[in-house]
Amino acid sequence: MPAPELLTTPLHALHLELGAKMVPFAGYDMPVNYPGGIIAEHKHCRESAALFDVSHMGQVRLTGTEAAKALESLVPVDVVDLELGKQRYGFFTNSHGGILDDLMITRRENDLLLVVNAACKDADVKHLVTHIGHRCSVQPLPDRALLALQGPKAAAALSRLNAGVAKLSFMSGADFALAGADCFVTRSGYTGEDGFEISVPAAQAEALARALLALPEVKPCGLGARDTLRLEAGLCLYGHDINDTTTPVEAALTWAIQKVRRAGGARAGGYPGANVIDGQLSTGPVNKRVGLVGLERMPVREGAKIVDAHGRALGRVTSGTLAPSVNQPIAMAYLAANHALPNHEVYAEVRGKKLPMRVSPMPFSPHRYFRG
Repeated sequence: MPAPELLTTPLHALHLELGAKMVPFAGYDMPVNYPGGIIAEHKHCRESAALFDVSHMGQVRLTGTEAAKALESLVPVDVVDLELGKQRYGFFTNSHGGILDDLMITRRENDLLLVVNAACKDADVKHLVTHIGHRCSVQPLPDRALLALQGPKAAAALSRLNAGVAKLSFMSGADFALAGADCFVTRSGYTGEDGFEISVPAAQAEALARALLALPEVKPCGLGARDTLRLEAGLCLYGHDINDTTTPVEAALTWAIQKVRRAGGARAGGYPGANVIDGQLSTGPVNKRVGLVGLERMPVREGAKIVDAHGRALGRVTSGTLAPSVNQPIAMAYLAANHALPNHEVYAEVRGKKLPMRVSPMPFSPHRYFRG
């Protein structure tokens, strides 16, 4: 059978004009990098302001008086008490406590706005409609694009289009007019840097992107740099570091499960896999996601086996790279909990060699979010 034709975002023609190298990603034709290359783009984001096209991701509105309570039946997150204009990270779970997808949830005046992963968005909408479609309205927003402006100079740059954005703090959002388009902007992102995610009508996305790229601080960045940046920031990539067989406890994401949703809390449980997750919160998981830093220069990639000094299997690498800002090999891996200890030395098997690595706290590169 011929491969299905790749989808494109509203910025596709602009990527080609800018000389992007395009690759298939989650069913879309997406820019992996521009002519300057991944390392230059990565460093530009850490030093200035980088523009990413993330329009392949899914945007979904939930409306109705029951929307927050209904969503809590699918996620182990406090949605009911989420304040107006505030954003929260969460995940859909299955009956085994595994993660079906991770997502961002923002409470707006008349709805909840969800941003979900591109590869999961069709399944997520089906999941929402099937399980809570009778309690609230589930409305996908395919007519909206999503741009991410990230880096220490992102606020100064975006403020030139609308000074009001500077008032936002990390994980908050509001409506703003930008380059003639009615946008919803959150101060959030996937790089560990300060920055913004901008939901914009698809028809106006290219004009907004051009207005941003005309600012002296801003350069375009592709998926390659997005991956190295998020890995340095210790952030999970769905389908790699988390999936439907890893629980939030194993994935070290328990910070995203508020007390009110845990055993003994006012709205404990009531979501798929609650018993498994509460059990692991109480006794600890058998395996755990950890950061690893390489003690030699060779990068360690996804899939590499992690062993102890005697060659006994301990786990495997889920993401890895030679980190441009940290300037050493870094990785995430799931290890047996008794080996997931700070500074514990393990070995990655790469091309018949055993490369020494040390369990390291994450993020590898410090987060620089603007908290106000």
